[in-house]
Amino acid sequence: MIDLRSDTVTRPSPGMLEAMMHASVGDDVFGEDETINRLEARVADTFGMEAGLFCPSGTMTNQIAIKCHTQPGDEIICDQLSHIYQYEGGGIGFNAGCSVKLLNGDRGRITASMVAQAINNPSDVHKAYTSLVSLENTANRGGGACYDFAEFHNIKQVCQEHKLKLHLDGARIFNAVVANQEQPAAYGEVFDSISVCLSKGLGTPVGSVLAGNKDFIRKARRIRKIFGGGMRQAGYLAAAGIYALDNNIERLEEDHRYAQQLGEALVKKDFTGEMLPVETNIVIFEVKGRFTPKELVATLQENGILSIAIAGTQVRLVTHLDISKEMIEEVIQVIERL
Repeated sequence: MIDLRSDTVTRPSPGMLEAMMHASVGDDVFGEDETINRLEARVADTFGMEAGLFCPSGTMTNQIAIKCHTQPGDEIICDQLSHIYQYEGGGIGFNAGCSVKLLNGDRGRITASMVAQAINNPSDVHKAYTSLVSLENTANRGGGACYDFAEFHNIKQVCQEHKLKLHLDGARIFNAVVANQEQPAAYGEVFDSISVCLSKGLGTPVGSVLAGNKDFIRKARRIRKIFGGGMRQAGYLAAAGIYALDNNIERLEEDHRYAQQLGEALVKKDFTGEMLPVETNIVIFEVKGRFTPKELVATLQENGILSIAIAGTQVRLVTHLDISKEMIEEVIQVIERL
């Protein structure tokens, strides 16, 4: 099967497995896993931050950040399509005891003016206290849409004026960095915390790193323990992350090119309605006419292609490092025959 459901389905390459097998490990809860320490420092330095924290998942890094930045009863501003709201099991309420102010942005992206208008008056005791803004780059449900970096700075200015913290869910941050030729360290100048996922486009089996200043990460480490995320000899997993950072960033351009090719093939079909602009490795399109989304997914599966219906009207395809040129050509041939 050609699996285009998500970039989370990748398997470690032989080179990555070799790196994992030869990792130097120790007890990370005691801070003694050399490979984890190297990964945390590497990610923090890459994004212009002081320190990092290795966690099992992007959901955990996001939830730890939210818990660290807020108090129970606070309110968080984010887009209505945000992963932290849509796909983290209600963790904002369960873990941090916070409410959410949802904004209707453009393909998962919000603006500084929208944020400014959404901040509650801190003197009004009837309103939740606004303490955190969370952005997502790239925006998954927005079809892998990327923020313009200038808007990050605009939002940061609003946050500073109102004493709000700014968090980035960077599940696919390297896709944005590659697509827009950005300097990763520039993110550290804007955000108070960044969640960097290693198990999507970079192809590791497990793991995300939360980056921030030393005091923030010290607090985050305690919250990770409370959440059950303290791992022991997890350097075998961290070694995969180091290998990915060394070998799997530049090749994201290939994923983006393949996604563009899929989008170009799909837009010609009569069953394709509105398609979100294909900026990175995600293709989201409306299904209409002779197929429902579920029917199209089933038809593609009959032809050896796995996809996913992400909404009542939409199907999503995601390219990744386990997808070859030959596979894309085969998928395009199937689409053309439908």
